[in-house]
Amino acid sequence: MSDDGGGSEHGVDGGEKGAEPTPERPPYALTIASSDSGGGAGIQADLKTMTRLGVYGGSVCVALTAQNSHSVDSVHTLPTEEVRAQFEAVTEDFDVRAVKVGMLATESIVRTVTELLDDFDGQVVVDPVMVSSAGDTLLDPAAVDAYDALFERATLVTPNADEAEAVTGVRPDSAASVRDAAAGFRERGADATLLKGGHVDTDDTVRDTLVTGDDEAVFESDRVATDSTHGSGCTLASAIAARLAHGDDLQAAVERGLAFTHATIASPADVGERGSVNHLVDAEGALPGIDVG
Repeated sequence: MSDDGGGSEHGVDGGEKGAEPTPERPPYALTIASSDSGGGAGIQADLKTMTRLGVYGGSVCVALTAQNSHSVDSVHTLPTEEVRAQFEAVTEDFDVRAVKVGMLATESIVRTVTELLDDFDGQVVVDPVMVSSAGDTLLDPAAVDAYDALFERATLVTPNADEAEAVTGVRPDSAASVRDAAAGFRERGADATLLKGGHVDTDDTVRDTLVTGDDEAVFESDRVATDSTHGSGCTLASAIAARLAHGDDLQAAVERGLAFTHATIASPADVGERGSVNHLVDAEGALPGIDVG
């Protein structure tokens, strides 16, 4: 390691693991997910979200996608040894307080990530990405069962209605079916599940339901009339992870993550054919954004 004459091995002021965050030493969160070349979802959305919420974000890339606002043209997964090398490099040096897990693509990567998280003692938010917002399949169907062990490691699992149905066989489109789907995730190892209501066609209100054991909290928001929701699931999971890295309890992290994500959907970015959520909007709890008119 080169010596610049001023800093220590772990940063300008030491940066010891376990030290309290300061403006100069922000909380650190890690995303384990895939790259979206268009920038709207995946690792790119995660890092933008973490930055806006005052968290220093790192990444472990498990796959490269050729992707834009309306389609996924190809997926190239990385060897599991490269995934492992990235994770070990980050965790050896940085004080990772929270991990967001996104698109993992294959069974072997799911199992590798689960193994890597076995000794991690921070918060873990798992977004079981299976299909893109444009309808493209992003997970090998054979990998679904491999998620059980990863769910056991998670602080929170954040499925949309389609993912919940794929995992549990129950589509959460009513209060009763939401409870049934949550029970299905609990049987598969999840301690807490946030069942997202954006994919459920009901009325003008979106209901996202956090189920932890026997406790249930419902968060309601106005449905936004837009197709520019590319990246919303990634944004939500990484926003929750960012708030957990700040030390929020789970319900507060979910509430604040939902509020930030709703703001990015309500003022979408007019980019590409379908647009995307807009990580630059001003939102409560976020660092200053820009005036998007």
